[in-house]
Amino acid sequence: MERPPNLAAAIDAAAEALIGVLDSATSRHHVTVPPTQLRVLALISARPDTNVNRLAELLDVVPSSASRLCDRLEATGLLRRVADPRDRREVRLVPTAAAQTLLRELKERRHQAVQAILDRMPARAQNDLLLSLLAFAQAVEASAATQPDTTAAAARTA
Repeated sequence: MERPPNLAAAIDAAAEALIGVLDSATSRHHVTVPPTQLRVLALISARPDTNVNRLAELLDVVPSSASRLCDRLEATGLLRRVADPRDRREVRLVPTAAAQTLLRELKERRHQAVQAILDRMPARAQNDLLLSLLAFAQAVEASAATQPDTTAAAARTA
């Protein structure tokens, strides 16, 4: 089967549409936390041993910028800095219960928004999309395995 010449453009357009759906789900529900701070909370939640330096690497920013982001999240009660039990000189970033609740609710809202769009698609198209997304994810994993620098770049843009 030959690939259509505009497949990459179609994927780009679909990604933009998906971002629009996800952003709309966030804004409709009056989430007052800026997108960058939500991204920081998501990164920290997914990586329990994160410190400011690691966060800076993940965001591809200087540590002082990451620290200021953490200051703002801490001031709003969404983040705590705690001593690492293995090395008291290290400070870990820990999302608070309020942050975990916010992330969980946001994920549910976004899931519902995407599901509403999927419900407008025929079952066959949904199944084809699922298979295509799984194949795409496998190709990304295979590419990352052969190009270690790709993994770091993907983490920065996540």
